[in-house]
Amino acid sequence: MSSTGFHGLEVHGDIAGSQREKGSCSVTLVGLAILGGWLLGCAGCRTLPAAPLERFEYTEPQMGVPFRIVLYAEDRARAEAAARAAFDRIAELNAILSDYDSDSELNRLCETSGSGRAVPVSDELWTVLARAQELARQTDGAFDVTVGPYVHLWRRARREQTLPDPGRLARARAAVGWQHLELDARQRTARLRVSRMRLDLGGIAKGYALDEALKVLAAHGIRRALVSGGGDLAVGEPPPGRTGWRIEVPPPEPAQGPTRFLLLRCAALATSGDLFQHVQIAGVRYSHIVDPRTGLGLTNRVQVTVIARDGMTADSLSTAISVLGPERGGKLAAREKAGLLYVTAGPGNTGRWENRHFRRWEE
Repeated sequence: MSSTGFHGLEVHGDIAGSQREKGSCSVTLVGLAILGGWLLGCAGCRTLPAAPLERFEYTEPQMGVPFRIVLYAEDRARAEAAARAAFDRIAELNAILSDYDSDSELNRLCETSGSGRAVPVSDELWTVLARAQELARQTDGAFDVTVGPYVHLWRRARREQTLPDPGRLARARAAVGWQHLELDARQRTARLRVSRMRLDLGGIAKGYALDEALKVLAAHGIRRALVSGGGDLAVGEPPPGRTGWRIEVPPPEPAQGPTRFLLLRCAALATSGDLFQHVQIAGVRYSHIVDPRTGLGLTNRVQVTVIARDGMTADSLSTAISVLGPERGGKLAAREKAGLLYVTAGPGNTGRWENRHFRRWEE
């Protein structure tokens, strides 16, 4: 049995009652390492009859990161068909939600900023924007998908290892603010009220893609499945004969304490922090996560792990709580009935907060 680290998380594969499959004509089959996470409403989660199921694992680049699917199926043909359909769904969502693809629906919407036009949007884009605006209201803008102008400047700052020009930062600030995004629920339209607005769904889109991939797998009769991508993880029913997917959550630094193990089923898990993505500028360590209040990367050296009812919730909460901090973030997690592990790192600044919702998933 093997395990693979992924953005500070490891999931240990259970191979009882399964065998390793080799090769695939449509997607790449990889080793036994798996990752885990809580599907929206625990869709499709019910007691399943015993059946001779085999374990299959596939990986494919999607949304700029490796996406991995682990599933249990009766045969290779069914496994490959289900995995191919799930990857195709993720690619379809990327064409809608990407801020990198100039032809994406999201970027076409951004091109209308300041025009006064209310633009009809797809069901997928509406679902993500509506959830994002709900969270923006709950967090007073600590989670804000209109942060795109800041993100553009911060990406350049990380490449050049220098802080953004104050003048450019001020101009970007004029185009940032969740209140500038107007959604009409009846007409299913979005209006970007201010010129040069850019939406960035990096803190929510991958979680939504995980949810949708699991739905596609379920539609193909595959309910014992796991999908991971970009540090976000989501699972349906556990492997045969097991009560959950076993997930290892190591501390952000070796001295931070022992490794934790979780057993998840019909759940999603996301981790945010600067453990892998950070930059040193003038002696200060900045995260890749941009604070919507300043336009700069966070400097609080945290690792936030959230367990939630679906991937979109886990993904967005982990980002929001990274900005909010443990006190306000803990209250937000409690309202959402989400598990939270909040760890600070760094010299003279270590601490750990967790709630009862997190502890209930411990092995």
